[in-house]
Amino acid sequence: MTNVPDAPSPNAVPETPAALLPELRPELRQWCDAWKTSLQNVLSQISGKPSDEADTFESSSQPLSTADSDLWYTVVAGGAIHGEMALHMAAASGHRLAQKFLAEPEPASGAAAGETITSENKEALEELLRQVAGITSTALASAVSGEVQLHLSASAAPAWSSDAIVCLRTRDEAGNSIGLEIQISPALAAALQPRAQTAPASPPVAAVTTTASAPSYGRLMDVGLDVKLRFGTRRMLLRDVLALSAGVVIELENSLQSPVDLLLDGRLIAQGDVVVVDGKYGLRITGVVDRAAAVAQG
Repeated sequence: MTNVPDAPSPNAVPETPAALLPELRPELRQWCDAWKTSLQNVLSQISGKPSDEADTFESSSQPLSTADSDLWYTVVAGGAIHGEMALHMAAASGHRLAQKFLAEPEPASGAAAGETITSENKEALEELLRQVAGITSTALASAVSGEVQLHLSASAAPAWSSDAIVCLRTRDEAGNSIGLEIQISPALAAALQPRAQTAPASPPVAAVTTTASAPSYGRLMDVGLDVKLRFGTRRMLLRDVLALSAGVVIELENSLQSPVDLLLDGRLIAQGDVVVVDGKYGLRITGVVDRAAAVAQG
């Protein structure tokens, strides 16, 4: 059985000590715990071991060190929750997780996995993470009172500053360390924040609450959000994606005359025409999605 050193019990998932996550809000901890549990369940299914004998992960707020060879994945949340998160790991950890997915023999204790990972192992790792994301989205539905859609893709390190970081760590049967870091964007953290509870109150109290909360909007003005342009979409089978190569043309659903979508953390906020400004792409806004349409879309 694989265990994190100093785990309190070899037959149970170790509890996350409160001291390791001193500033993590309950809803963020619940989100990250769902990813941890789903990862453990998928690895248990792959290995064929019962849950009390499979890999267990410990959570902490200590971030992973970074290197140029690190692997990054972006997870875009849709449905009842909108926002982004990132998954980050060293190439060695990605290699070992891919080996587990492919049921390959694990390296001997202390054996270096290297700072590179083969394309086959990258595909296996991405499929593993997609399965984890699928189980996680189901597990989170009850927590957010609605359907959660999680779309995972390989990417570079995120441009936004993380609102919260949780690192999942374990060791394989040979004692080699495996680490997976979860980084939550400010937009996702804000979306997960519990809605203000509506309690019976007299009109004077409600008026005082409204007046007191108005200045708090200024705290959000410096929050960085990702803005993306979407030229079109296309749903593809996995076998077609794996068959992609240089020179292949992918036909999008949008026509040449279709307006380009402007997305804010995955939500459509405006449309326009593509222009070139000083040798760079730009967007001339032709229409802004009104509030009613935005709510209907979400």
